[in-house]
Amino acid sequence: MALHMTLRNRILFAVMVSIWGSNWSVMKMGLAKAPPFSFISHRFLLTLVFLLAAYAVSKPRIPRDSKGLKAVLVYSLVSTLSFALTTLGLQSESSGVGAVLTYTQPIMVFMLAVTFLHEPFSALRLLGIILGFTGVAMLFVEDLTSTLSWAAVLLLLGAFLWAVSTIYYKLKLQDSNVTLVNLIHASVTASTIYSVSLLTEPPFQAWDLGYIAILAYAGIGASGIGMTIWLILLRDGEATSLSSACLVVPPIALLTGSLLMRESLTLR
Repeated sequence: MALHMTLRNRILFAVMVSIWGSNWSVMKMGLAKAPPFSFISHRFLLTLVFLLAAYAVSKPRIPRDSKGLKAVLVYSLVSTLSFALTTLGLQSESSGVGAVLTYTQPIMVFMLAVTFLHEPFSALRLLGIILGFTGVAMLFVEDLTSTLSWAAVLLLLGAFLWAVSTIYYKLKLQDSNVTLVNLIHASVTASTIYSVSLLTEPPFQAWDLGYIAILAYAGIGASGIGMTIWLILLRDGEATSLSSACLVVPPIALLTGSLLMRESLTLR
């Protein structure tokens, strides 16, 4: 896909993977300050505020047919569950291992895209995805061999649901306005996860400038800007190609984890 990207899409892709790669360390910082459901709800509340401002500028047409609204809600609920599982898993893993387990997603997307989107099956493409993931996983082989835990299972389930939402978007929401889809997604995530937080976690009171900065980066940067770019690129290209190109994210997460979280950076 990268070979066929326009200059605009190349720039958008570079911005997206840079934000997403560094966001793994930012999320770890946020989870050190707040319980997982509180962190997710606070993050997506900021995403919602940011996207409401974008919506006010672009004013996309709201789908009036029940079928279109249902499709956006289904996509939003699947994405919300994916985010929740990924965040819960990340709570007990390093940012690097969390990124690697989550980026099993391209392999899952490939299988689903061949089946449901009828994207062409290519043994060479499959080999490329596997080799790409293997190359990334080798950086973390020592950690991955000891990561047979509930946290790993949650991260893998989150990756699978991300793959499902990717295919569903291509099937049902290809022609929808990306800002509106992301806005509804943020609304669903913020409201549902906040409800879960109220039921399962003590009230969060440790507000400070550092936590607000973390929320701004994760909420406005990774979810508001990054997810909107993801939907734009997904609309313009193949699901398999875009997902496999995102394998560059785990190495970025490794480097930022070393710089920001003092996670070990060995010769391997």
